[in-house]
Amino acid sequence: MPTLVPEPTLPWNYIAKLVCIGDSGTGKSSLTVRLCEGRFSSSHDVTIGVEFGSRIVPVGPPANASLGMGDPNGAAGHTNSSEQKKMKLSLWDTAGQETYKSITRSYFRGASGALLVFDITRRSSFESVTAWLNDLRQIAEEGIVVILVGNKSDLAAQSTNVEGGTKRAVTKEEAEDWCRRENVVEYVETSAKSGEGVELAFLKVAERIYQNIEAGKYDLNDRRSGVKGYGTGGGREEGKAPRTVNLTMNDAVKSGQSRGCC
Repeated sequence: MPTLVPEPTLPWNYIAKLVCIGDSGTGKSSLTVRLCEGRFSSSHDVTIGVEFGSRIVPVGPPANASLGMGDPNGAAGHTNSSEQKKMKLSLWDTAGQETYKSITRSYFRGASGALLVFDITRRSSFESVTAWLNDLRQIAEEGIVVILVGNKSDLAAQSTNVEGGTKRAVTKEEAEDWCRRENVVEYVETSAKSGEGVELAFLKVAERIYQNIEAGKYDLNDRRSGVKGYGTGGGREEGKAPRTVNLTMNDAVKSGQSRGCC
């Protein structure tokens, strides 16, 4: 009898394009670097156009049980395979300056998910998120998964009444109300400096995209959907990430829940 050779484990099952958008100086690049490279730099050059990174994350059962996310489609988890699914996030960090908007908008096409980032200590960046969302929805495919991210929670935590202290300019309740009005999936607060909430924010986007895959909302052979399965279209993306690493979901959730989202 011939020897049965086990099928090799796929490096990832799906690949999804995500964009980080928002005003300049909100920490979009720092969030991407924190996720992809696990580090924080206090000084970062202004992004010109776009920068690229990637990360592989687990999606679906059993790992998604730790996220405490409901299944809006009633389909996620209905898989015949016991193997943990993995998704490669192709992350496009876009420039927030008005000068580069014509460039960055072109990268909205084909995105299946977006992190809409503002600085919780700078109210003007929050007031801009509606315009960013409108631009995104005009250009990206219908049904793109959007999560609102309030970055720099470490600065808000240091807020004092002492002159010179950094003060929170946007409350969590305000941001959550905005999400409900604009039909945005969720609000997450992060600190690119400490890493708190960063992995959780990206995991929540990835999980929503996976739920949409399970519900049959994407044509995995259509590049415009922003999602494809391993092996479709050659199974490779154009360009290379500075680093591709694996993320354990339980570790990320524990980190995000250790002190809440703030």
